[in-house]
Amino acid sequence: MRFLVTGSAGLVGRQVVKDLLPSYPHVYSCYHASKPETGTATHLDLSSPESIIRVVESVKPDVIIHLAALTNVDQCETDRDMATKLNVKSTAILSEQAAKHNAFLLYVSTDYVFDGKTGMKKETDRTDPVDYYGKSKLEGERAVQEIASSWCIARTSTPYGIHPKKKSFPLFVAENLQAKAPLDIVTDQYTSPTYVPNLSRMLIEVSSRKIQGIIHLAGATRISRYEMAEIVAEKLHLDKKLLRPTSIAAMNWTAKRPNDSSLDVSKAASLLKEKPVTVKQGLDLFIQELEQKPN
Repeated sequence: MRFLVTGSAGLVGRQVVKDLLPSYPHVYSCYHASKPETGTATHLDLSSPESIIRVVESVKPDVIIHLAALTNVDQCETDRDMATKLNVKSTAILSEQAAKHNAFLLYVSTDYVFDGKTGMKKETDRTDPVDYYGKSKLEGERAVQEIASSWCIARTSTPYGIHPKKKSFPLFVAENLQAKAPLDIVTDQYTSPTYVPNLSRMLIEVSSRKIQGIIHLAGATRISRYEMAEIVAEKLHLDKKLLRPTSIAAMNWTAKRPNDSSLDVSKAASLLKEKPVTVKQGLDLFIQELEQKPN
């Protein structure tokens, strides 16, 4: 099978390519600015329909894992044209190309497609995003459903892992506490934090088995940002008193955030060999991984 992975230099994409390669030698790592270290590096400009068509036609993939997106929530709010171009239009063109070349399309979406009034959302629950990032990702979902012939939409929530450039939440917390820096963390934002290697293996299983429909691939724990920061502090024996509880309302964010975008992952837990892990299991693995890295 030939895999085309968009966003291969990102937090999740980098892991997916790395995990695919032992079993699948034909992995095309699409990137825009930062060249990925593994896979067949393939330049792709998502803002250019011609670039998307050219890449898919030259690779002729069996599976497209579409991870690339504009994920900066505040930037999506202020630059809606760019969010539409990267999160909606590019997804529609990829869906057309997937249908044309009989490729299975796995579109990675987000917990932000829900309004956040209540959490633990199932795949069948009503979507109603509160910000433009969520709206653009939901429009991407609709494009996949309407255009692609063989597809899966995998929604995830606050992925965390190790990346040479991107600092995910547990590392941000750990570095600040190690530096004895006080940290304001919201107590009223709940998500399902997702350990990236666990997410990567779930995505690969879905795409290799070509599981169709919508599935929530996230961590198995609903937790607040503050509670997660406390667990990080406890596991690394750092001073929890430096964590200062605050609220979403007190944060200087441009875009509105859903209060509770936690996801029900019971479908993934029953369907997949690779089960969603709890936040404590994920953080244990994350810390082990950190300790094995130089610097």
